[in-house]
Amino acid sequence: MRSMNASVLSSDALQKVAAEAVRRSHAASPSGQRKLPLRVGSRASPLALWQTRTFLTRLTRFCPVLRDMGAFQEHQISTEGDRNLSQRLAEIGGKGLFAKEIHEALVAGRIDFAVHSLKDLETNLPPGLVLACTLKREDARDAIILRDRSTKVDPADPYASLPEGALIGCASVRRQAQMLSRRPDLRFGLLRGNVQTRLDKLQAGACDATLLALAGLRRLGMEDRVDIVLEPDQMLPAAGQGIVGVTVRESDTELRELLSAIEDPEARAVSTAERALLAELDGSCRTPIGGYARIEAGVLKLTGMVASEDGTFLIRREITGAPLEAARMGTELADELRRNTPAAIFAEMTRA
Repeated sequence: MRSMNASVLSSDALQKVAAEAVRRSHAASPSGQRKLPLRVGSRASPLALWQTRTFLTRLTRFCPVLRDMGAFQEHQISTEGDRNLSQRLAEIGGKGLFAKEIHEALVAGRIDFAVHSLKDLETNLPPGLVLACTLKREDARDAIILRDRSTKVDPADPYASLPEGALIGCASVRRQAQMLSRRPDLRFGLLRGNVQTRLDKLQAGACDATLLALAGLRRLGMEDRVDIVLEPDQMLPAAGQGIVGVTVRESDTELRELLSAIEDPEARAVSTAERALLAELDGSCRTPIGGYARIEAGVLKLTGMVASEDGTFLIRREITGAPLEAARMGTELADELRRNTPAAIFAEMTRA
């Protein structure tokens, strides 16, 4: 199983973290209380907790002083997106429901920062909050898990392994649209919940196959459950997939500087491009949009996709440029995709 790259959490960067932690431990707030521990907010799902604890463990492993002084305190927060599993996110408020209660706690000062899967974080954060840092990306690809694991799989034609009219358990219109564009015979049923819940429902016969992010399966040590890994040309990932992001109050400049010490520059560049694309297209959970950026030989390459929910229309375009131009590239590619997409599709996407 891959883990967050230790190289971005070592040497000078971690010394800054340790020094700031020590300084905070001796500093008093206006009320006379210590500024430590820092309270960390997270969803209560196994994957969210893995991401939060791995992030904090790496900090304390490289800076034992943080562990010794009990610098962090975990706060598990239940979100509407986790509680309501009977409806699509688009029907109950979109992906922001995975962060709403967490960000309310952050704004109110009940926690000091929050750890998220970036693909579940809305592009427009609540006023007063910012994305403080992004951590090194895990594998961004999607994976298919089959109920019948004896099925022969051809990596060159992965969808051929699905029987005619197979029922796919899925809550993502992005995944659904791309699969239907290649296999219009497939049927789709709503399947939501954490990773283990979805896998249990699959094995119980709720569907013939489901799709999950490969990053989450790897982080949970469940990569052996993967039957098919879909390359980006077979299934374009969601913007931010495989990246962990940390949000803080904009006014907390000290904590922002602390967290910036562990920023992964490549993750920041690719996520900036992907999120700019999504924001410009006004993407929501009812919008079949994909965005995937990578840096090759110093060049940022961003691929974007827009589709109709039934897969009868699908367009992909790519743009290249300098990593420092990530935001501009995302906006520019979104404009091109919009110009080449029938207006009726966007009208359908934004219909309440």
